Amino acid sequence: MTLKVKRRVINRDKLEADILAEAVRVFAECGYEGTSIAAIADNAGLSKQNLMYYFPTKQALYERVLDWVLDEWLERMEKLADPGRDPAEVLRDYISAKLRFSREQPLASRVYAMEVIAGAKLYGQQIRERVVPLLRKDIEVFEGWIAEGRIAPVNATHLLFSIWAMTQSYADFSAQMTLVLGTEQLSGNDFADAEKLITDMVLATVVRTPWHG
Repeated sequence: MTLKVKRRVINRDKLEADILAEAVRVFAECGYEGTSIAAIADNAGLSKQNLMYYFPTKQALYERVLDWVLDEWLERMEKLADPGRDPAEVLRDYISAKLRFSREQPLASRVYAMEVIAGAKLYGQQIRERVVPLLRKDIEVFEGWIAEGRIAPVNATHLLFSIWAMTQSYADFSAQMTLVLGTEQLSGNDFADAEKLITDMVLATVVRTPWHG
């Protein structure tokens, strides 16, 4: 690759990243129906025609945003449920990773949540292909621990649903939380307190005794 071509690739990647960053913000604020390509282009400092060179339709841009959200989320999640590890450590890491995503990528979390709340009409197939298999893999690990007596006999599917609900709410419903707290945004201490409380509740319910492999 020549230096000129390399620079062109780098510039294209940066421009696409800038477009995606602005698209995440607008989709999170306005939803899919309330968002226009023209608004994203204007906020990104581009003409509508220039943006559409990279993303020819609003749906194409929206799906690319959600692809990026899943890439970020699944990278943090996919190696956590190791059947050979201590279940308590796995649960601590799982909760920590989910809360860290809510703190670092709140807008991305909201875009995904809004799509799901709307019935996943535009992105359901990708969720079936990418999220569902990973969830089932995690459930199998938890069910294996239950069979071995290493954790309490809980419904593993609803355990994960509950962890998702508790952790993702710190992104999806942060506006309500800050109103209650009387602050402009959730602080690091808020997330630390949330992580301790959620972890303590989950471990008290699920983990019977310390396990030593």
